[in-house]
Amino acid sequence: MIDILGIGNAIVDVVARADDGFLSRHDMHKGAMILVDAERAEAVYAAMPPGVESSGGSAANTCAVAAGLGARVAYIGKVADDQLGGVFRHDIKAAGVDFPSSPLIGGAPTARCLILVTPDGQRTMNTFLGACVTLGEADVDATLVASAAVTYLEGYLFDPPEAQAAFRKAAAAAHAAGKQVALSLSDAFCVHRHRAAFRDLVAGHVDILFANETEITALYEENTWEAAAEHARRDVGLAALTRGEGGSVVLRGGETVVVAPEYARIVDTTGAGDAYAAGFLTALTAGLALPACGRLGSLAAAEVIGHYGARPEADLRAMRKLVG
Repeated sequence: MIDILGIGNAIVDVVARADDGFLSRHDMHKGAMILVDAERAEAVYAAMPPGVESSGGSAANTCAVAAGLGARVAYIGKVADDQLGGVFRHDIKAAGVDFPSSPLIGGAPTARCLILVTPDGQRTMNTFLGACVTLGEADVDATLVASAAVTYLEGYLFDPPEAQAAFRKAAAAAHAAGKQVALSLSDAFCVHRHRAAFRDLVAGHVDILFANETEITALYEENTWEAAAEHARRDVGLAALTRGEGGSVVLRGGETVVVAPEYARIVDTTGAGDAYAAGFLTALTAGLALPACGRLGSLAAAEVIGHYGARPEADLRAMRKLVG
């Protein structure tokens, strides 16, 4: 049995410090994630200051944090049969995550995300998807999905039509086995590109929704967080909505749980939402109450934003003991 099965973009992250001037010179929108082609990826990589390279991707980060918290975790994602693909496979397995996906042979190279972190902790991402775009229905093992308490889908993967089909296959397999499906909206730019498809997925196939203020208001085209949150309350059984320094709010039916933020020195916000989802789902699949789920999510997010990179550096099992 698996607690959490993640499905997402298997990416190698390159994280480097940069100032606002660097972003302006390279026509980047601060705090956003954009997709780039191979030529642009090479140009940005060549211009970046020295950085740290490690396996990443939103759902993969969530899986790594959840495994660090003691959850039983597996991951489905597509890498190429190349050097970076080998790096990704080694890293995620070393984190305690089962990675049964077969590599792509003879196609696009392994994806990479070039992340610029400004002094205020904001991250700006340039993502070359490479082999990620080839993930489709054939990569979704229905038996593996059925063995997971929660199948967690990454919104960043939603661009290719093949991935959307893979999401629906995974959701159908999970529900046929009586299990739950979670979705992270990932980024407001993803939502704007595929709003109608996301709305259909959320209303018809998702049990647990993760989103921040910008993403949830973009999904429902509302001007206020409160109005958007009420839409989410009606569409899904459980919504965990993060509000930055305002903590998070968890909605389930008529129940509303307000979760206070955990103190953190903000160094790099990369992976904060991924870590929150990991903590929340780890507690949820362990049978803990919603306040404890939200607190473990906040604790995990606070640890990640206190240093560069989206993977934890502290002993996460000690955090789990704080919430039971």
